[in-house]
Amino acid sequence: MEFFAGLDVSIEETAVCVVDDTGDIHLQTTVETDPDAIREVLKPMLGTLCRVGHEAGALAPWLQPELVARGVPAVCLEANHVRAAAAMAAQRNKTDATDALGLAHIVRTGWYRTAYIKGEDVYRLRLLLTQRRTLKRKFLDLENTIRHSLKVFGIRLSRVSRGRFEAAVREAVADDPLVTDVMEAMLGARAALWTEYGKLHDRVVKFVAGDPQCRRFMAIPGVGPVTALTFFTAVDDPTRFQRSRDVAAYFGLTSKRRQSGTSIDVNGRISKAGDPDVRRALYEAASALMTRFKGRDKVKTWGQAIAKRGCHRKATVAVARKLAVIMHAMWRDGTEYDGAPAGDQAPAARRGGSAREPAVA
Repeated sequence: MEFFAGLDVSIEETAVCVVDDTGDIHLQTTVETDPDAIREVLKPMLGTLCRVGHEAGALAPWLQPELVARGVPAVCLEANHVRAAAAMAAQRNKTDATDALGLAHIVRTGWYRTAYIKGEDVYRLRLLLTQRRTLKRKFLDLENTIRHSLKVFGIRLSRVSRGRFEAAVREAVADDPLVTDVMEAMLGARAALWTEYGKLHDRVVKFVAGDPQCRRFMAIPGVGPVTALTFFTAVDDPTRFQRSRDVAAYFGLTSKRRQSGTSIDVNGRISKAGDPDVRRALYEAASALMTRFKGRDKVKTWGQAIAKRGCHRKATVAVARKLAVIMHAMWRDGTEYDGAPAGDQAPAARRGGSAREPAVA
């Protein structure tokens, strides 16, 4: 008899359910969310335990390799696929125990997709990108809060550059002691955020400068260090995609399709599946290629032709999708980017340089 287990993982506790190959329940319990505790409760069945399924989540990058290292046949399941599974939707009451039972039935039937778990070094780099982005957002939030709060006094800073921002604020509120004290606190916090953001951004630039693959990505006009590293960490292993065009769909840059019979067949907007940070970075790179890069480039020309037939935003999304395909193909084949139109003597990226991303966009 073969057994299959489902784990509903939470921060403190994990619900465990084990079923046999006919679907009968043999074990339902709750243990501490710890690899050793989970292995201990599954130990009597390890010899005949075929699969142990758990849903992709915040703890999955830590839990999956730890379980495998302890001899547990763990598989990490894609969250979207799990939510759409009939075994989960058919549960009358949603509890941790019933979720674990649903996961056990999913791995028993084999109707699941395995989520890819990246290496620990990649998650460190993603942590760097995530916290850099967080500091940038908080910096901009503070700056916009200052601009907005001073409007009640008739002070408009909409046309003040970032370099002159502090001086302009201090000059505008110099006659009001209370407002001056408040603005000094806000400006101090803004300056501290900018300093720490700069440190993390420098770490990103240094890593990209020392990585050959990221430097090859930056040969593409519009692709800067942040876009290169974001794509690099999101893909991790280019061989896990059979075709380069699959990468565009993986990051949600392809249109959704809804078909029913012969009367309904609609191609909608992009699916926006996958990592939104990668999608945002590729869109910004495409926008820089379309608007800021002044040289000649095949991808830019192709995008401009789409913009003439439709609109600039749709063309930018199409170019972002094209960049994802090109970057994966470059990585997979070890090739260099050459966007020069036919008849040109040198690649556009080398001749005109690449448009780098601004420190704060």
